[in-house]
Parts: sequence; C-alpha cells; structure tokens
Amino acid sequence: MSDGKNDSKKKSIKKKKGKVFKAVKIVPYIFTSPFIIAFLLFYLYPVITTFIMSFQEILGPGDVKFINFKNYINLFNHEFYDALINNSWYTFWTLAVLIPLPIFLAVLLNSKMTTARNFFRSALFIPALTSVVVAGIFFRLFFAGMETTIPNTILKFFKLKPMIWTFNYHLAMFVLVVIATWRWTGVNLVYFLAGLQNIPNELYEAAIIDGANSFQKFIYITLPGLKPVIIYVLTISIYAGYSMFAESYIIYPNARTPGNIGLTSVLYLYQQGFDHNNMGFASAIGVALLLIIFMINTIQLKYFGLFKKDGD
Repeated sequence: MSDGKNDSKKKSIKKKKGKVFKAVKIVPYIFTSPFIIAFLLFYLYPVITTFIMSFQEILGPGDVKFINFKNYINLFNHEFYDALINNSWYTFWTLAVLIPLPIFLAVLLNSKMTTARNFFRSALFIPALTSVVVAGIFFRLFFAGMETTIPNTILKFFKLKPMIWTFNYHLAMFVLVVIATWRWTGVNLVYFLAGLQNIPNELYEAAIIDGANSFQKFIYITLPGLKPVIIYVLTISIYAGYSMFAESYIIYPNARTPGNIGLTSVLYLYQQGFDHNNMGFASAIGVALLLIIFMINTIQLKYFGLFKKDGD
C-alpha cells in the first residue's frame, strides 16, 4: 500500500512540475504579447495595407479598383523630383551639422575641466521637449521678411538689404537646418555622451604615456570608440531627414511655395492624400519613400562594415 501511495505522490509531483515548466515557457510570450500585438496592428498591418493601396485607385468607400503600376508611373513628375531633391539636401546638411557638432559638444561636456556641465547638458536638451508647432511658428516669425526681425536688423546694421528668408531656396534650406539643429543637437549629444562613457579610460592613459596630444587622442581613440553610436545617429538622421514634415508644414502653412521651395516628400504625400483625396497615389509615394530610405541606409551600413562576418 505504501508503494502505491509513493507512486501516486511521484506522479502528482511530476504533473505539478510539468505544469510549472509549461507556465515558465508561456510567460515570455505573455510579456512580449503587447509589443507583438501593437507591432502587428500599428506597424505591419498599415505597411501591408499601404502597399496594396499603392496599386489601387480609391475614389471612396467601396469604390476601389486595381490599376496595376499606374500610381508608380505617375511618380515620374517634377513635383516628386523637387520633393526628393529638397529632402536630399536637407538630409545632407543636417548630417553635416548634427553629427560633428554634438560630438564636439559631448567631448567638451564630458571633460572634467568644463564647469557647469550638468546645466549645459540640460539646457541643450530642452529644445527637444518643445512642441515642433511652437518652434515652427517662432522660427517662421523670427525669419519673416519684416525689417524689424532680428536677422534683417543685423543685415541693416551691415548696410545690407532685408531678405524674405523663407522664400529664397538657399535661405529657406538654411532656416529648416537651423530648426533641426536647434531641436536635435541635445538629443544627439545625449547619444554621444553615453558612447563616451563606454570608452575605457585606460586607453587615454596609455595614449598620454605614449605622448599623444588631445587631437591624436580624439582621432585614434574617441572617434573609433564612438563608431557604433555614429552609425546609429547616422541611420536615424537619414530617416528623419527624408521623413521631415512638421517643420516644413508649419513654415509654409498653405503648402504653396515658389519653385516648390518648401515641398518635401511627406508633405507631397499629405497633399495628394488629403488635399486631392488621391489615397492610392499617396500610398505609392509612401512606399517609394520607404524603399529610398531603406536603400540609402543599407548602403551606408554596408560601407561601415555592419554586414561583415567576424571572420571577414
């Protein structure tokens, strides 16, 4: 009888262990399910739907028909070219400013010789917390064509003619890059400060013993140590440059500018989708823009060697 009881206890213990083991296997899926559900509903499903819509002509609810590649053929127009050129120049200039400048500031604020480091870190990050609408309106008024604005007052001091900053191609690009610099310098600064914390101090100490100066330490230790962060910032900056919308939309609220100065790819998508109710063509613009960003980032990631194997 005792052997029978022991066997039944062992079986019950095995069943309990089996249930616990199954529960342990299920727990990770329970915790990750919110992210998976959100990804499927708010990312993957819209992307698939947009891709399907790019092959359709959508005149209204229930009035949809497939038109094959007609929307993509219609992309070959001067407005889309102008938008891509504007985005490309905007991305180029923001990369030229928003990588070197934050690196310089991060190295400066990471130095123990710099006073009030925490104050400057906070002050530089505050613009990122400001609403883009508020910032856009401020800069639109700041760079207005009136003679009383600060930039035109400075020009008058040097006996130069006042300018309508936002309606000259090069000056308008300058205004947009200034807004991007004001907003995102602090964010990139945080990234580079975090990267500097991961560079061992022993490397700098060894460089000092070898007689390296500050410039040599920056070139041969700091920059290689920041390479992963630079690649990350470069990747997200390329995406941000080509997907820029709010700044241009606030500066040019009527979306009509001479020579398409303020036209960006996402603004063009917005015009076609919501102003002209051409959702199929707008979807084609979105898919094309996605492919362009993907190709550019793939090229730069390959250039930096992220696709190389450890043995290569």
